[in-house]
Amino acid sequence: MELSNNTILITGGSSGFGLEFAARLIDLGNTVIITGRDQAKLEKTKKQLPSVHIFQSDVSDPKAIVELRDMITSRFPNLNILINNAGQMRKIILHDVTIAVSDITREVETNLMGPIRMVQAFLPHLKKMESAAILNVTSGLALVPFPIAPIYGATKSGLRSYTKSLRVQMKNTKIKVFELVAPAAETPLNGQFTSLEGYSVKLMKAEDVIDAAIKGLKNDTYEIYPGIARLLRMMSRVAPGFIFKQLSKAGAREME
Repeated sequence: MELSNNTILITGGSSGFGLEFAARLIDLGNTVIITGRDQAKLEKTKKQLPSVHIFQSDVSDPKAIVELRDMITSRFPNLNILINNAGQMRKIILHDVTIAVSDITREVETNLMGPIRMVQAFLPHLKKMESAAILNVTSGLALVPFPIAPIYGATKSGLRSYTKSLRVQMKNTKIKVFELVAPAAETPLNGQFTSLEGYSVKLMKAEDVIDAAIKGLKNDTYEIYPGIARLLRMMSRVAPGFIFKQLSKAGAREME
């Protein structure tokens, strides 16, 4: 697809992959809008990228999504690309009885329900565009579980399944549906795991992941597997037990 002269909305755009996406897409000549929960971080991003448009919004809040949809489509009627990037990843020990039932599903609301609701809210608008796209950011952990982060992996597996179904349902529209199967990368999301006993995953540079994503979008590669995500895809097919055993080593003692 053509990656210039678009109007692009990126959730979770103030750090990590979202920030890299914003910078690259602005450089390619697009109007870029980012959202995030933290107004201070959004304003910091605005100083880094003066042409970016910022909106405080929380994808885990259905009401906020509707309000965002109404504001964005009114102010940016040419919006034609949605990138669902916002996400949470937590180390969770399921033996921990102090975890509230109401808290255990926090990642589900952000990582899975958020993108589903965003798509549903913006779909009528995107269908009116001459050219449109949706990119959902999943993870290599959608392919194989990572036991120390059980809810995160479940949400990314769910989002991957949803994205495949969405692509089929959009086949007779002008909306292209992409999935970025992101590997472990040098982002704030992964910082909490690098010191874990048994964690031996080599982190990819965030900018290299986004380079691969941009290339995939330009080439209409609907499933994009940068770096080690490509290896996880292969290993999950030919040796799923082995790769699961390796990932189960991270934080193994804490999980006993």
